Amino acid sequence: MRLKLYNKNNAPQDLQRIIDLLNDGGLVIFPTDTMYAIGCHGLKERAIERICQLKGLDPKKHSLSIICYDLSSISEYAKMDNNTFKLMKRNLPGPFTFILNGTTRLPKIFRNRKEVGIRMPDCSIIQEIARLLDAPLMSTTLPLDEGEETEYATDPELIDEKWGERVDLVIDGGIGGLEPSTIVDCTGDEPAIVRQGCGWLEES
Repeated sequence: MRLKLYNKNNAPQDLQRIIDLLNDGGLVIFPTDTMYAIGCHGLKERAIERICQLKGLDPKKHSLSIICYDLSSISEYAKMDNNTFKLMKRNLPGPFTFILNGTTRLPKIFRNRKEVGIRMPDCSIIQEIARLLDAPLMSTTLPLDEGEETEYATDPELIDEKWGERVDLVIDGGIGGLEPSTIVDCTGDEPAIVRQGCGWLEES
């Protein structure tokens, strides 16, 4: 099922429907400030396991990522020192994934790796959903099969055609991007860019 949302003035009943679905352990495809992503309630382990199976992710080998509404909510689920906090404050919301050490507030599936990716996309649709959910969203980009046309990762109608029966809802927020977020590892002494994506890190 596909639901059209806009940058502002969405119907409260549409937003509530998404929140109820996430609270019930549903899987949702949604826009971000980079690519379309598939996600679920970040504290519901069974829903996270469904996404890992769907995308072929091994939580023991891959860092899982969550979307948080604001910096104060990030501190509940990830450990950050003062310098990391300042770095994130300068660059978020934006197209970045910051790798941090997770806290015990996260489900056990995250603690297999100890680290967690943190996203705060500059996308009003997903910001509003994260605010109303009042919990993190587990998030991972939509995979594009080899040789597949890029529209299947960017066009909500084609995304729905491909994924609609495997997830509970596709949120149509318009045409998405193809460049991933920039990954910044903040678990060491200095932040290190692991993957340069569409975000350019402002360090000072």
